[in-house]
Amino acid sequence: MSLKLQTARTLKWNAIDRVATQILYAVVGVVLANILSPEEFGLVGVLLIFQAFATILVDSGFGAALLREKDPTQEDYSTVFWFNLFVSLAIYAILFIGAPLIARIFQGQEVLIPMSKVMFLTFVINGVSIVQVNRLMKKMDVRMIAVSNSLGLIVSGAVAIWLALKGAGAWALVWQSIILASVKTITLWATGGWSPSLCFSKQTIRKIRAVGLSVFSSSLLNTISLNIYNFVIGAFYTIASLGVYTQADKWAKMGSASLSQILTSSFVPLLSRVQDSRETFLRYVDKAGRFTSFILLPAMTLLAVMSAPLFHLLFGNKWDAAIPLFSILAIRGIFVVLISLYSNYLLALGKARNLFASEAVKDGLIFIAILATIFLRDITWLIIGQLAASVATWLLLLPLTARSISTSPGRLLSHLLPFSIASLAMAGGAWGVMALAPYFIPDLSSINPFTARIVSNGLILLLQGAIGCGIYLILLRLGNISELSEAAVYIFGRFRKK
Repeated sequence: MSLKLQTARTLKWNAIDRVATQILYAVVGVVLANILSPEEFGLVGVLLIFQAFATILVDSGFGAALLREKDPTQEDYSTVFWFNLFVSLAIYAILFIGAPLIARIFQGQEVLIPMSKVMFLTFVINGVSIVQVNRLMKKMDVRMIAVSNSLGLIVSGAVAIWLALKGAGAWALVWQSIILASVKTITLWATGGWSPSLCFSKQTIRKIRAVGLSVFSSSLLNTISLNIYNFVIGAFYTIASLGVYTQADKWAKMGSASLSQILTSSFVPLLSRVQDSRETFLRYVDKAGRFTSFILLPAMTLLAVMSAPLFHLLFGNKWDAAIPLFSILAIRGIFVVLISLYSNYLLALGKARNLFASEAVKDGLIFIAILATIFLRDITWLIIGQLAASVATWLLLLPLTARSISTSPGRLLSHLLPFSIASLAMAGGAWGVMALAPYFIPDLSSINPFTARIVSNGLILLLQGAIGCGIYLILLRLGNISELSEAAVYIFGRFRKK
């Protein structure tokens, strides 16, 4: 199989995985958001802060380090597996003992003590599947990863909805996480065809330590930047405010996090294979950058414009406080994915110090943004500061990345330009639909409020999507943008090995 065809198939299965995952995640999320309260989502939001850090500590960057190795051995994989298992059990023991302290920090919510002792089992369960996932990604064979994710979401989502309807409250979300992790891990072990050997190699640890520790350090800083707002809002505002923020952040991340996962799974193994040839590496960087922009910019821009009718369609007016936060976070998602993409370039080349430096800059700017906005006591300004910090990080990372991969900032910017222009025009068309909606959407409130909500907001979303996407595709066609024709060729089955 040619490298081009193998990459295309990897992208296809990663896309299938993320689309299926997000559809299932969205369906379950909508149902739960209509049943549970902001306070109940806020309680679980507190636990997710600690779970995110524990997950990073469990892997310690060694999974990513193995991903960039050209030919990892059975001994390498086994060593990383046993390391992950030991660390996950040690961290769980520490958090188990520290559960009362977590409750005291966050508004004295005693219910967090038993919830945390159950919820934190998820990173132990996920930890034993890291190597299974890594091996499939390394082989660029991610089909079973997609299957395990979808199966896990179906089972855990069904149980969570049943528990929520039975009045379990926040516990429905806790058990959803436990069941999701368990089903995914069992599926991967049952189908992965790999088991660890009873060995632990110090040579393997030394071999991957430099890259692993740098990836761990940058991932730790990245996790701080992603979760510091949850901590600040939960500790200094209210649990209900945290629930509103987590809803806005969750739905905004459905797009940006999916794209980041697709890029990491598809492009890092590819770029690591051609890291020794500068010309080939830069050619694939051009492909990766333009493909990312082709998908990322219109998707996140359209989400930001469609925020109000989208939330009203799904939730009525229950989560109106989350709408402006969602729009801001959707735009921020553009820069988050671009920063992740540039980090992947550095990771593929083993530029570990630069990777850590970029994360340090990002966290420093986020800390400054928090200090500048927290005293305003308004979450909206807090999130605007988050967007500003991401934009500033991208601007600083652009020349650093260009220098590290031996190219120019202008070459990286050229990946964005045509798609930025088309996305802005698309946003204008979608916004026009929203502005003119009162003049052509019929008033159905006298018939049935629920019907009126579904029909009116559904029509607005359909028109925004159709007109916005139509403008975007027409402009790319007029500009003779190659990504449009290449995507059409592959989607309609005319992709051929070259």
